[in-house]
Amino acid sequence: MLEIGRFNELTVVKQLPRGLQLDGGEAGEILLPKQYVTEEMEIGEPVKVFIYRDSEERLIATTQTPLAQVGDFAYLNIVDESPVGAFLDWGLPKDILVPFSEQSNRLEKGRKTLVRIYLDDKDRLTASTMLDTFLYDTDDTDFFSNGDQVQLVIAGKTDLGTKVIINGVYWGLIYESDIFQDLSRGDKMPGYIQRVRPDKKLEVSLQKPGFTRIEPLAQTVLDKLKDTEDGFIALSDKSEPQKIKREFSCSKNSFKQAIGSLYKQKMIRIEKEGIYLVKD
Repeated sequence: MLEIGRFNELTVVKQLPRGLQLDGGEAGEILLPKQYVTEEMEIGEPVKVFIYRDSEERLIATTQTPLAQVGDFAYLNIVDESPVGAFLDWGLPKDILVPFSEQSNRLEKGRKTLVRIYLDDKDRLTASTMLDTFLYDTDDTDFFSNGDQVQLVIAGKTDLGTKVIINGVYWGLIYESDIFQDLSRGDKMPGYIQRVRPDKKLEVSLQKPGFTRIEPLAQTVLDKLKDTEDGFIALSDKSEPQKIKREFSCSKNSFKQAIGSLYKQKMIRIEKEGIYLVKD
């Protein structure tokens, strides 16, 4: 079945001066314009194409990759305003519409906004800033366990930290004290469930919980020491948390565990002024 707003594998059925006709099944034949046609495309062979609607609402195929597909969240540029809503650049020739009814706040040209791409009741590709419509704050989150890896979309700042979208379904929160890197709205990255609260809300971390996350950090500290001319870094377990965060993008507790691991392996010396590499 043809999926509008997603990539499909369709068979080439006819060659025309303006491109290739593809078999869209019940949707009929769909044009792949000639600017996207390559020598490898032959009649009877499948091609991978993205399906959307052109300015006349006809189904059209492209080999271009949009910035988002149906079901995705994306942080997009607002490129135009009109009597029906705002238009966003999503990487295809035809911009995508955010109707006024799908705007949580009035969108202004020249800015950016986080949206979810969906098909409206007439199968038209549409974007919405009404993210709560598509996400759960709490629901049946009992299937998550502490330490589970998830996919995150950064949604924005709150008084407590950074709000994130988890697996495209749930809201979650990274507390400010657990953030050791620059985060921008729309960024996509892996994360880990830190805690499923009694009220079923989800707390998230960008670092894998437990000692396993210390091992890569210990290697980072070791590599940094080896790169210095004298095998010395002016940080120790007594250093201020902000200095550690600036240097290694981690908490003081994580840093202490990392250098503790290196110390036990007799790879470093910990002194008041900092840590020294133990050279062979």
